[in-house]
Amino acid sequence: MNFEHYIAAVENFPEEGVTFRDITPLMADGPAFRAAISEISEFARQKEVDIIVGPEARGFIVGCPVAFDLEVGFVPARKKGKLPRETATIDYGLEYGKSTLQIHKDAIKPGQRVLIVDDLLATGGTIKATIDLVESFGAEVVGAAFLIELEEFAAREKISEYEVFTLLKY
Repeated sequence: MNFEHYIAAVENFPEEGVTFRDITPLMADGPAFRAAISEISEFARQKEVDIIVGPEARGFIVGCPVAFDLEVGFVPARKKGKLPRETATIDYGLEYGKSTLQIHKDAIKPGQRVLIVDDLLATGGTIKATIDLVESFGAEVVGAAFLIELEEFAAREKISEYEVFTLLKY
């Protein structure tokens, strides 16, 4: 399937000079979205994952159906203050400031094989922080999967020791 037909390019959003890759047309088309999730799920099966982790918020959109398809659990990596129980926390830098991710302390067990799933790999800051947070639990990150990769940002360099799977590259 040519997934590119289901990605809308929105020029000058969220600011002048930026082309935003909008996944909502893909999500709105049931067969196309199912095919995308199936391809990521196949990658995950090959990695024999125990659990899926998705960073807020679009990582939930992609990661939850992959976890469902594999019949494994899903762990949300949330922004600070969104989880009600005791959390593990990581602070990290973004191109425009700082952010924080949190995961419940009992969500991931040592030795579990984890796949991190998100919609987009751009600068790699959020994914690197998610990897570091997951590894702080003693789990093994076996890869990362995305619908889209923006190659101009060379994010793979930040996570070069991990296998990365993407459906589309721009």
